[in-house]
Amino acid sequence: MEKKRMIRNGALVAAPLIAVGAIIQFTLADSSGENNVSADENETETVEWDKTFPENENVEHQKVTFENRYGIELTADMYLPSNVEDLENMEAIIVGHPFGGVKEQTSGLYAQEMADRGFVTIAFDASFNGESGGEPRNIASPEAFVEDFSAAVDFLGTQEFIDRDRIGVIGVCASGGFSISAASADPRLKAVATVSMYDMGRAHREGLGYAPIPDEFMTEEERQLALEESAEQRWIEFDGGEVSYDLVGEAVPLKPSQEAAAEEFSEYYGTERGQHPRSLPMTLTSRGALMNFTPFSQIETISPRPMLFIAGEEAHSRYYSEEAYELASEPKTLEIVPNAGHVDLYDQVDLIPFDTLESFFSENL
Repeated sequence: MEKKRMIRNGALVAAPLIAVGAIIQFTLADSSGENNVSADENETETVEWDKTFPENENVEHQKVTFENRYGIELTADMYLPSNVEDLENMEAIIVGHPFGGVKEQTSGLYAQEMADRGFVTIAFDASFNGESGGEPRNIASPEAFVEDFSAAVDFLGTQEFIDRDRIGVIGVCASGGFSISAASADPRLKAVATVSMYDMGRAHREGLGYAPIPDEFMTEEERQLALEESAEQRWIEFDGGEVSYDLVGEAVPLKPSQEAAAEEFSEYYGTERGQHPRSLPMTLTSRGALMNFTPFSQIETISPRPMLFIAGEEAHSRYYSEEAYELASEPKTLEIVPNAGHVDLYDQVDLIPFDTLESFFSENL
């Protein structure tokens, strides 16, 4: 592509092949893709297309980096609509990936599609994960994950072709909760949409259960066992022992409905459908921080900024979106997608309501 844009603090980063990871622990495999053009302010360089979704030639892709307020360098893919003659005063959308995911999967698919519909978009790897910085690797830090969204606003709002008063966010799965928490504290996020949202705090306090089956939620005793297992692992790692990347652990076996949810994630992360080598499980020691996370605690303060909640009719996670919708103040919209499960809305473009997302951001940015 011929067009060049001045990307402040942008850096070109090469990336390798494709394969997998997940919210629990799944099988890894490899695949490869096509080439794409990525540019910084001085040069254009061809890099391998390392995404789990096809490249859209109507969209320009650039690899950029920026720091969050903790000094962690985040790596992101920026997507620019090539059908716009002159990028000026553009609306921008930040897209957050599912838990344990990376920008080359779901969030990149959403970002590319929304760019094709006329928005500047950015899909980033969360701190400690993917190509982003932060040590140790593959830990879950809700505070950092929430901060990453504000760091993305910092970056976008300093680009000369972006209208900093027209920046929105799409949070998919766990990023739905993280983006709500971010918007509660950062008024620069002007419109918030979530898809297949997960409240990761509640999920770890209750398990991967279904609201209609409360008997399968974790008991108080099981919750304490889970915390004790995570705390014991901290001592092991502090003394130089092996890091455990099994966030599920062994203290509390999965119940039948939770196993069904795990199988659904495995169908995406454990096959060529969504696998990527940098998409990896989180550490067992992350459990305590996640259990302490309450993303809906100030959701009503996002108003009068609009919120859109999208969930699959058959999604095991549907009740998170419904609960958030009830807690949120107006203006708010809840859309239930017929015949769709949780993971269907990761990549099934015939089910993902992109028209709804386009209308929502066109009207509210």
